[in-house]
Amino acid sequence: MFTGIIESEGKLKKIEPVKGDYRMTIQVGKMSLEDVKIGDSIACNGVCLTAIALESDAYVADVSAETLKVTTLGNLQLGAPVNLEKALRLQDRLGGHLVSGHVDGVGEVVAIEQDARSWRYQIRAPKALSRYIAAKGSICINGISLTVNHVDWELFDVNIVPHTRQETTIRTFEVGTQVNLEVDLLARYIERMLTQESDESEKETLTREKLAEHGFG
Repeated sequence: MFTGIIESEGKLKKIEPVKGDYRMTIQVGKMSLEDVKIGDSIACNGVCLTAIALESDAYVADVSAETLKVTTLGNLQLGAPVNLEKALRLQDRLGGHLVSGHVDGVGEVVAIEQDARSWRYQIRAPKALSRYIAAKGSICINGISLTVNHVDWELFDVNIVPHTRQETTIRTFEVGTQVNLEVDLLARYIERMLTQESDESEKETLTREKLAEHGFG
């Protein structure tokens, strides 16, 4: 598990094709590896990767064909900046929200505009994910825990304060940039609890009334 609070901006140091998938070496920047051991998880742009080898300033991870298919990792070029976060420890502060590192889909930046000292980014989510994104709810974009400001069907806005823009790769985003999205775990679990099978082929639809019956909203 992760929090979506980025510890360091690293970069892709090496890519090796291995029998249909990739082995990546990721330089960790200012993030310390002193407390990391082989087998530990480190999120890279929001994707949970297992360290299979460690260098003084980098870790090595295998990236499966499935991960390459459903995330943006396969599009990274050598030297590309990446957001990094080590796995959450039980005694850590939960500064963002609970993030699994399992990407739900790929979104696209459709607009960027400055808003006073902050920046507003509009993202288009895959249609299948839009139902899980709510105004003032949480969303993870390339590993960054963010608050959703506004939702309009598949489009949603997030506001990026100067610190977040300076310390993460979000400052490199342009219109058309593809990003890894992970929706709030609670949204998925609530839907699962409130959606039950009525027969083998049909499921009860989640409605505002059903949410209200169970104490939500």
